[in-house]
Amino acid sequence: MVIEYTVITIYTIALLIIFAYSLSQLNLLFNYLRAQRKKDTSPKFDLSDPEQVPYITIQLPVYNEMYVMERLLDNIALLDYPSDKLEIQVLDDSTDESLQTTKEHIERLQKTGLDIKHVTRTDRSGFKAGALKEGLIEAKGEFIAIFDADFLPEPNWLQRTVPYFIDRNIGVVQTRWGHINRDYSLLTKVQAFALDAHFTLEQVGRNSKGHFINFNGTAGLWRKQCILDAGNWEGDTLTEDLDLSYRAQLKNWKFKYLEDVETPAELPVVISAARSQQFRWNKGGAENFQKMASRVLKSKNMSAKTKFHGILHLLNSTMFLNVLIVGLLSIPMLYIKNEYAHLKTYFIVMSFFVASTLIFFVCYWFMFKNIYGGGFKQFIRYIGMFFTFFSIAMGFSLHNSIAVIEGHIGKRSEFVRTPKFNISTLKDSWKGNKYLKKKVSLHVILEGILMLYFAFGMYSAFVVGDQGGDFGLFPFHLMLFIGFGFVFFKSLTSKV
Repeated sequence: MVIEYTVITIYTIALLIIFAYSLSQLNLLFNYLRAQRKKDTSPKFDLSDPEQVPYITIQLPVYNEMYVMERLLDNIALLDYPSDKLEIQVLDDSTDESLQTTKEHIERLQKTGLDIKHVTRTDRSGFKAGALKEGLIEAKGEFIAIFDADFLPEPNWLQRTVPYFIDRNIGVVQTRWGHINRDYSLLTKVQAFALDAHFTLEQVGRNSKGHFINFNGTAGLWRKQCILDAGNWEGDTLTEDLDLSYRAQLKNWKFKYLEDVETPAELPVVISAARSQQFRWNKGGAENFQKMASRVLKSKNMSAKTKFHGILHLLNSTMFLNVLIVGLLSIPMLYIKNEYAHLKTYFIVMSFFVASTLIFFVCYWFMFKNIYGGGFKQFIRYIGMFFTFFSIAMGFSLHNSIAVIEGHIGKRSEFVRTPKFNISTLKDSWKGNKYLKKKVSLHVILEGILMLYFAFGMYSAFVVGDQGGDFGLFPFHLMLFIGFGFVFFKSLTSKV
């Protein structure tokens, strides 16, 4: 019974952590709905008055982005802002032929009168954080706008974001990400679904109550003084944006999140690209938990509720590890349930925690309805999208759990960029992209094995016990089977 009780204990702890996280999401939903009813009356700069127009530096940190550099530079050149108060830094760490083509494109833009500079380094120390920090030394702007290579801000982006900095306590203005290729494939639809939840429910829900939120690495503006006061960019985690965000807010800088300002971007269209992005985000989240959790808990300026949300925010990526644990142990638990009758009461109580899924279902519906509209047809569409998203998210749980474990134990790794494709329509193809890796990793093989493992879980539903089977966990195992199967087969086909 020692093994059985060990399995039960670990399984229960993982379920309780997931349940606590779902309750935090429910609280954020209430915050979000209340925030929707409030009118924003924040004071703003009057940019029609030249005396109130601040100097802006735009930083474009790039590395080997040959497919999207022309699009990026042409788009940034269209931003509507007084030319005598605007400079653009292209922080180019590239090591391929894009370095030269970018240089030539910048020279053409300079001839139009645009104040744009090509900033290069001899090494990539600190990766993106290092490039941003070095660019900051020469930056003339009082405020620093940052865009990754796949982002396409609207011409009026600065006009809609800069005015909020009239409040001297605001250190960051962050905008919502849009998706120019949301409907390209099932993979992009699932990624958009997850990001939409973050950029509506979570960012608004936290920001509206003064809880910790994060600058999302791009599509936002920093007050230069805030960056320096918080200790500047540091490259000791893979998510330098989350790190600096927490250090700034612990210094009592306020963040302003603008849900109504959408900044379009390109989603990864190949699962290998999505994998590299997910690995970096999830490992970086765990690294930041290790770096920032104690500082959050010891802070004398934060309420207990803000600390609670902050810790769960930092543990966001660790939820993948808990999901994986619950999934792996659910099959042994199925057999334990049907072998030990005296544990019947425990299993009745534990069935309550199915409520976690229901809570997520309700929370994400409000996000979905806000973007696509309500009504019966949209609700039916949402049901399919929700369970597809949940299945594929669970299919990523092994890959992301490995990232999380590496982050928590302090294993160092390089900042691996997400390959960009310049894809926005169904006619565009990702094949032939020189940045794609062709090697199948061990993770993919393990995901194939887990697909078979959860197929065994579905089979087990028919044979356990002496009452004709037990189908309580069958839907869960079916979703895990579909999720790992999707990730496994997509990973194989993305290598061709």
